[in-house]
Amino acid sequence: MDTVTVNGITMAYEDRGQGNTVVLLHGFCGSSAYWEIVQPLLTRSYRVIIPDLRGHGSTDAPIGAYTIDQMADDVTQLLESLGVAKYSVLGHSMGGYVALSMAERYSDRLNGFGLVHSTAYPDSDEAKEKRLQAVANIAASGITPFVDGLVPGLFAEGMRNTKEKYVNRAIEIGYGTPPHGASGAALAMRDRVDRRGILSSTAFPVLLVAGENDGVVPKERTFTAEGDHITQVVIEGAGHMSMYEAPEELVKAINNFMSRTWK
Repeated sequence: MDTVTVNGITMAYEDRGQGNTVVLLHGFCGSSAYWEIVQPLLTRSYRVIIPDLRGHGSTDAPIGAYTIDQMADDVTQLLESLGVAKYSVLGHSMGGYVALSMAERYSDRLNGFGLVHSTAYPDSDEAKEKRLQAVANIAASGITPFVDGLVPGLFAEGMRNTKEKYVNRAIEIGYGTPPHGASGAALAMRDRVDRRGILSSTAFPVLLVAGENDGVVPKERTFTAEGDHITQVVIEGAGHMSMYEAPEELVKAINNFMSRTWK
């Protein structure tokens, strides 16, 4: 991976392929490695840039709470440093919250954006309490038991045995998350704002991808807007991790979306 200093941190990223640019953002306790199957399929046609978000992977993990806007600034400054003037951005789960912030605050740089197993809703009161409990659990016991409890539930129940090697791979990636990075990101997600209005009001093409059996973000929380500019895709059989559960179907959805954003 390459690195660059942005927004006060050293950020790690991968930059592969040629052509129109798509930026892929990973979810909580993940890293750029979440896209390891999808990336080579997309680089046949596009330039694909995949960062490790603040607090994750090989990117710095400052101590303290983060914000979603801060994480969006990190990514935007990365793209500026690479001289990328226009791009499409797709975010998985937590990465979708970052993509929404970029769509709202840096719209002049986008050709389109999308949510992959993510939502424009803010956290509910119950979810906010769970974020605080997650921070407490990580502080008390470390990242390993937290990831062991988190990752299997990201996969559809029917996929946990048939895709066991990918469950184990996602767990392995999760172990690489610095504990204070996971805590900082959990607090960022807890305090994020409602951005449903961005989906309905934007002039850009929007891709919304939901897993048929996603127990984390059900499709009704992903599909919160409709319109000619919005493409809704349900990936059959998938849970919250279609990049591992059904990568070919996810790539098909992304390819169709990219054909709309770069007309």
